[in-house]
Amino acid sequence: MARLRPGWLVALCALVVAVSAWLPWLTTHGGRASAIGGKAGSIDVPPPGFGVGQLIVLLAATLIVAAAMAARRLSPRLASAAALSLSLIIGALIGWYFRLYVHAPVAAGYGLYLAAATVAVAAVLSVLTMVVAWGETV
Repeated sequence: MARLRPGWLVALCALVVAVSAWLPWLTTHGGRASAIGGKAGSIDVPPPGFGVGQLIVLLAATLIVAAAMAARRLSPRLASAAALSLSLIIGALIGWYFRLYVHAPVAAGYGLYLAAATVAVAAVLSVLTMVVAWGETV
């Protein structure tokens, strides 16, 4: 009987992080903004152009690929190490996003909290994926 490999759960977490980028990450009394730069109402941050939010989405897509490779046993050791590295980098970028843009009167929105929690779960599952990949006999 086939079992669910932890790499697929990491890919699911990465998908949730990528989708959460369209949810409100920053809120004020007059508006809200998503990680990818979409704004509604009157909010000054994030500035226009390529930024941390877009990089988070790009790396989340890369994490989906690395996690799926580990789950499908395509270079599982390299893919699981890449998945762990990417999840830690995305976590650091979410922290940087928070530090850059969350100051009074701008507050963190539920999308930011969802992404932070999901990437923490992805990091733990990436460690499990790595243990499974490195424990298998070639």
